[in-house]
Amino acid sequence: MIALDIEPNLVAATARKAAALGLSNVTAAVRDFVTDGTGVPDEQAGYAMLFNILHLENPVGLLSEARRVLAPGGKVGIIHWRTDVETPRGPPMPIRPTAAECRAWGEQAGLEFERFESLCCCSWHWGLVMKRPISSGC
Repeated sequence: MIALDIEPNLVAATARKAAALGLSNVTAAVRDFVTDGTGVPDEQAGYAMLFNILHLENPVGLLSEARRVLAPGGKVGIIHWRTDVETPRGPPMPIRPTAAECRAWGEQAGLEFERFESLCCCSWHWGLVMKRPISSGC
């Protein structure tokens, strides 16, 4: 598992928690993947998580990077702040994307919509799952 973040403190906390849990398969690294990409080879990941990040300037570019690193049939989970209720934190309401916008951006990036996900554990967010198509070989 590769955990990437631009914030060194969050990366260090992730590495500490993984070590405390005895997880030897977690690599946590400081990386500006929005600007520099993930650095992960093509088609290597089974799952990617894009949580609370698609309010950035080029969401289709980030979703395209997720598609690139996903193996055929690999999935991307998207979670973001709701736009229909005030929340205790998160980006300003005008820049929060809707689930429909994220689905459309994912489809522009070559991903297929799989499902909307109910997040009963977190009333301030919505979720959806998309996947990299399995090529037909034609």
